[in-house]
Amino acid sequence: MVVLKNPQQELWRLRTRLVAAAGFVLVCFALLVARLVFLQIVQYEQFSDRAEANRITVVPIVPNRGLIVDRNGVVLASNYSAYTLEITRSKTIDLDATIEGLSHVVLIEARDRRRFKRLQEESKSFESLPIRTKLTDEEVARFTAQKFRFPGVEIKARLFRNYPFGEIGSHLLGYIGRINQTEKDDIDANWSDEDQANYRGTEYIGKLGLEQQYERELHGTTGFDQMETSASGRAVRRLAYRPPTPGNTLKLSIDIKLQALIEQLYGDRRGALVAIDPRNGEVLAFVSKPTFDPNLFVDGIDADSWRELNEDIDKPLLNRALRGTYPPGSTFKPLMAIAALNSGKRDPHLVIQDNLVYSFGGRNFGSPETDRAGPKDMRLAIVTSSNVYFYSLANEMGVDLIHDQLEPFGPGRKTDIDLQGEVTGVLPSTEWKWKRFKQKWFSGETISLGIGQGYNNFTMLQMATAYSTLSTGGLRFRPRLVQEIEDLVKKEQRRVASDALDPLPLRPADVAVVTNAMNGVTLEGTSRRAFTGAAYQSGGKTGTAQAVSLKAGEKYSAIKADEHKRDHALYVAFAPVDQPRIALALIVENAGWGADSAAPIARRVFDYWLEGQYPSEEDIALTQKGQSGPPVGTPRRAADVPIARLTTPAAAASAASAGADAASTSASGASR
Repeated sequence: MVVLKNPQQELWRLRTRLVAAAGFVLVCFALLVARLVFLQIVQYEQFSDRAEANRITVVPIVPNRGLIVDRNGVVLASNYSAYTLEITRSKTIDLDATIEGLSHVVLIEARDRRRFKRLQEESKSFESLPIRTKLTDEEVARFTAQKFRFPGVEIKARLFRNYPFGEIGSHLLGYIGRINQTEKDDIDANWSDEDQANYRGTEYIGKLGLEQQYERELHGTTGFDQMETSASGRAVRRLAYRPPTPGNTLKLSIDIKLQALIEQLYGDRRGALVAIDPRNGEVLAFVSKPTFDPNLFVDGIDADSWRELNEDIDKPLLNRALRGTYPPGSTFKPLMAIAALNSGKRDPHLVIQDNLVYSFGGRNFGSPETDRAGPKDMRLAIVTSSNVYFYSLANEMGVDLIHDQLEPFGPGRKTDIDLQGEVTGVLPSTEWKWKRFKQKWFSGETISLGIGQGYNNFTMLQMATAYSTLSTGGLRFRPRLVQEIEDLVKKEQRRVASDALDPLPLRPADVAVVTNAMNGVTLEGTSRRAFTGAAYQSGGKTGTAQAVSLKAGEKYSAIKADEHKRDHALYVAFAPVDQPRIALALIVENAGWGADSAAPIARRVFDYWLEGQYPSEEDIALTQKGQSGPPVGTPRRAADVPIARLTTPAAAASAASAGADAASTSASGASR
């Protein structure tokens, strides 16, 4: 029996299915249209930029770093071009095997491997890192012939920084080095978008000294090459090009020949010297000994060299002129005198009986064996360096009055020189001690302050600034190392003036008392031997300061003491007395008497700066040993003497390999 289906019902089902199918198709079509609208209209700019980026490659062009020259135009930091062999780790299959294979093609020493390993720790895998720098033409040719064997390895031409005088002025120049991850994060977090863009492609940055302080002036403006590329990445044509703008040239106030002479006069001894033009605050010499070779850091210092520098007991990496603090010893006495006069605490004609011992609080404060007893006014107390006179003066003034009177001169506070890392030193006060130790000030602690001991600790930069101010009767400037900045493109010079601070209200008669006494030191006092026969009148003050504290009843013996525990030799000075053109402060660490080891260096600095005289080789040798007085031998005309090169063997090799390129780069840089 056959059962017939209902035709109406079947037709309705069919129509329902057709409508559902049509609806599904329409929904899908609507989704496609919506997606098309979203991609083509809403996100048009985004995908257009991506497509353009795939088609166009922008390659940053790093600019030539600016030169650094001294006040006479002598080049102190320049650039030269050399080839490097670089590895991109993400593109290599077996990094160790690659390096081992490369060592059979070009010379790769153990220190190159250690430096590469250290760079690996500071960089990301897709970054290109140098395994060898400064390849010879022969090495470049050998590698190029076998390049197919080493995926991820390539030769690059790079600009290298060169310091042609090696160790001379290393602490003030500083050095550049490869940007590490911390510095990259700092750029991303704290720099403006414009500055970040300007550092795209930059792999080296100033790390210390003027290279760090004036990084953005020296860096220049990054250029770019905009290229159209094929799907395979091959360049098709150049779409746009902007050449890089070289960095500006820094012209320093430093005289590099004077700087080199001073460093030579120190010999193997440690210490610091700062010389300033008191008329404008320009720094003429900024010496810290021992020095180091900044060329070692340019392409990454190897572990052995770093360990040698870092573990050296003489601390060659310490910038003593900027960060070394020392008790000033008797060089503090003229400052005590001007503080007493300015505050009205003591009349310059008041006579104090010096019995070589000052008693206070049950304790006796003594004098050097070379001192002589007798009545002394202020002038004679400075000339003879009387301890008792200044013990009593400190007791009369008190620690807070001493602090308030001398703080404006500069001791115990930053000078704001154009270098990073300056320390404050210590000019004590009751408030300072409470903040530092949570202890009150004891009256007995004031006595030693009068002769520059106790808590007193200053840098030679601060002392030079203080005596620059005193010598001019109160004129004050922020000391500056950079005299001028030259824009090589615009051919414009921008003067970097030392900021004038408010002058101190010193009475000329008071200043004359102290400066006259300091002149007496050079004529009849402790530095008279060093300044015998000088063609100019100068003011000065010797100082001998304890490097370590002695226990009660313990006697000091320079002969038996450990060399690093011997007294420091200091000298502060200015010249000429009537119209000072140079003021300085210097220390020779653990060298004993300031008259024997420090004052002779100052004499030769003044002879150079004021008379244009350069000491004889015999005289230099004696000064290096602390055995000189007045100059011996026949002095030379400073203009006729080449700059002494105090370079290490490493620096000499670096200068020899790069000297010609550096000279040509300097010449071309100056002509741009």
